[in-house]
Amino acid sequence: MTKIRDYRDADAASWLRCRLLSFFGTEYYDDVVVDRPVFENPAHRLVAVEGDVVVGLMDVEIFADRATIDVLAVHPDHQRSGLATQLLDAVIPRLQGGVLDAWTRGDASANAWYQRSGFTENFRYLHVYKSAHDDTDGFEAPGPLGKPVTAFMHAPISVEASVRARFSRVHVCRQYVRAI
Repeated sequence: MTKIRDYRDADAASWLRCRLLSFFGTEYYDDVVVDRPVFENPAHRLVAVEGDVVVGLMDVEIFADRATIDVLAVHPDHQRSGLATQLLDAVIPRLQGGVLDAWTRGDASANAWYQRSGFTENFRYLHVYKSAHDDTDGFEAPGPLGKPVTAFMHAPISVEASVRARFSRVHVCRQYVRAI
């Protein structure tokens, strides 16, 4: 039986495994962390557990003007079972009005879940990755270093066509918002 509860330090290894495995099949497949992020602001850190194993997680950081879902992940063996909705339902009562936002890329299931969960798209921009196979024109490094082999950049959505023509990996990053 799955239980939603607050994160505990003893959950660290299981939390990392769940996050990593849940991201593999998405456009965030290389967003690997080796330590659980620490927030500068207050945060609600929830996990869905079966026994002592984390099978879902949601971290929400609280800012003066909004709350932001920093990470929402469900282990692949438990996806499409309602855990993301259970985590959202558990965090909403802890938030004190205002706006809850989240950022995601082009994964159809993630975008559909946010829309079904009462979020609306508010803003979009591009995540651009320069790989070793992409042109190095315009890339410089300081001093004796060679040109960058890889790079991660942001770009406005208005230049999407030209960016896609130059770089092999480009993602649309979307901000979703929901009044709470």
